Amino acid sequence: MKKVLLSGFFLMIGAVAFGQDLPTNPEPGKCYVRCKTPEVWKNEDVTIEVAPAYKKIVTYPATYKTVTERVLIKEADQRLVVVPSVWETKTVTYTGKEDANSLRVINATFSPDSQVIETKAASAVWEMSEKAPDCESSDPNDCRYWCYKPIPAKFVTVSQTVLKSDASTTKTVVPGYEKTYTKKVMVSGPTTKTIDIPAVYGSIKKIVLVKDAYQEEVTVPAKYKTVTKEVLVNKGGLTTWKEVECELVNNTPLPINWNLGSATLTSAAKRIIDARLLPILKDGVAVAIESHTDSRGTKANNQNLSERRAQAVTNYLISKGVNPSQLTGNGLGESKLTNRCADGVSCTEAEHRANRRTTFRVVNQK
Repeated sequence: MKKVLLSGFFLMIGAVAFGQDLPTNPEPGKCYVRCKTPEVWKNEDVTIEVAPAYKKIVTYPATYKTVTERVLIKEADQRLVVVPSVWETKTVTYTGKEDANSLRVINATFSPDSQVIETKAASAVWEMSEKAPDCESSDPNDCRYWCYKPIPAKFVTVSQTVLKSDASTTKTVVPGYEKTYTKKVMVSGPTTKTIDIPAVYGSIKKIVLVKDAYQEEVTVPAKYKTVTKEVLVNKGGLTTWKEVECELVNNTPLPINWNLGSATLTSAAKRIIDARLLPILKDGVAVAIESHTDSRGTKANNQNLSERRAQAVTNYLISKGVNPSQLTGNGLGESKLTNRCADGVSCTEAEHRANRRTTFRVVNQK
């Protein structure tokens, strides 16, 4: 945790040191602090395709029906009264089942891919170097230089699926088959008087194709994902002067009632911060936060507890949109008690509660 705090005395020294750019036309009795204009960012949503649209094929088999057909089994003939006709048997071939097609689906295939999205653009901040050790000047601003330190961009990699090959079908011929039947035919007719004999018919059954195999195509829509990225609208870092209430440059109590041994902000404590600190920080000034404990417990534990309390306040302010560069937090443990309640002294709970306090003051922003 950063522990650099500026007292009222250092504030006056800073005013002398930066005398070359003090506020113009200041009013008597007013107090001013140095601030830096914040960077202004906005969120933009980027929609990317994480899975492509593709074609899905559904196939249906061929359909058949059985039909009955009347066929000639014996032709009409003439028979002689004296010498009968001569006959022989003949085999006739017909189609028992017609050829058809069978379809097989080859499914679409995919391959993994990814896309890198810039979620925050590259930027930079000003930083001042330490004073050179061989500097002979007594002016704390001599022998220093400013560096414009770059802040790299941030990226996020989004996994996605791309279409490698779309769905298709293969066609296989399902062969039909033939059947036969026999019939009698006349080889020679009668040599004398003939008698007409009518033809004889019978029935056969065969399977015919009603509808060949076919397919239907269904389009599966693509899938998309929206990624939010930060875009720099206005670059900050310019130094300006802000007029503040003079009492705010001194430690001002922030009436948070910390529970004994706890560094957790209650709902009431958050409302106090919202009402007291946020309006001041919205003006762009910097604030130093100090947190204290009572004397109960060891000094090491109290030091750690006070630091966690100061950190809890700064973390909450950052979550409310305050720029971290505007905040300095410091824990002082039990080193600055406000009353007589040191180790070994019997005190009331109200007296101990007075030492469990958090204060803030407006400071110059470097």
